[in-house]
Amino acid sequence: MGVGVSIFFLTLGAILRFAIEPDVLGENVHIDVIGLIFMIVGAVGIVLSVVLAPKRGQTSEDRLMHRENNPPDI
Repeated sequence: MGVGVSIFFLTLGAILRFAIEPDVLGENVHIDVIGLIFMIVGAVGIVLSVVLAPKRGQTSEDRLMHRENNPPDI
């Protein structure tokens, strides 16, 4: 999950938690709890994206081949 998706979940959770009345869908569905869960998922996704981003960048250096520009002896 990237940073963009995490921000989406965080925003969606905040909207469900704070902008919508908790009893819109009845008493059996707790929109505020669903919003809190989305906010937690978004926050965890942002933290994991920031922590794991440097590790993803190091893998491309391992695949780089170095060649010397010396012509072959004939």
